[in-house]
Amino acid sequence: MNAFGWACAALLAVVGFWSVGAYNRLMTLRNAITEAFAQFEKHLRERASLCDRLLAQVSAALPSEQATFDALVQAQSEALSAAQNARARPWSPDSIGGLAVATALQTAAQTRLVSLLDHQAELRQAQALDPLLDELKLIERHRAFTRQVFNQAVEQYNDALRQMPTRLLTPLFGFRPARSL
Repeated sequence: MNAFGWACAALLAVVGFWSVGAYNRLMTLRNAITEAFAQFEKHLRERASLCDRLLAQVSAALPSEQATFDALVQAQSEALSAAQNARARPWSPDSIGGLAVATALQTAAQTRLVSLLDHQAELRQAQALDPLLDELKLIERHRAFTRQVFNQAVEQYNDALRQMPTRLLTPLFGFRPARSL
């Protein structure tokens, strides 16, 4: 084999090793999105469970607000369903887009419930709701933090997709940009 043949073989080896390294880096970043999503989903389920407990305590005392309660139950159901759909591929823009809409609706319905309870001081005292509301605020802070971690993982992944020369390989490997929550 002549010098040109050795140079071509060395170049192919370098490109091959680089391609494997780029693929592994993108997979590591995509796995970080999956791990961050799992934490976000955990807090989403905790929030839904706590809201269910709140609703169980206040729905009998406030029958005139059944529409508010029904809206929250529906929004929670949609958010949990969207999270379950997104669990398999949390880097998919379509599944995360649906989840973002569903969680926004859930947050709006939850805000209406908390606002309603803020105006019912005697009910809050009679039902001992303040500890549950404090726990809900704590869960909201944790959920906001895990959402931020998820969004940072998505940003790192998307940045890696846009970097040259890895950008040349992303269509070959089937990597697409992810969406933030």
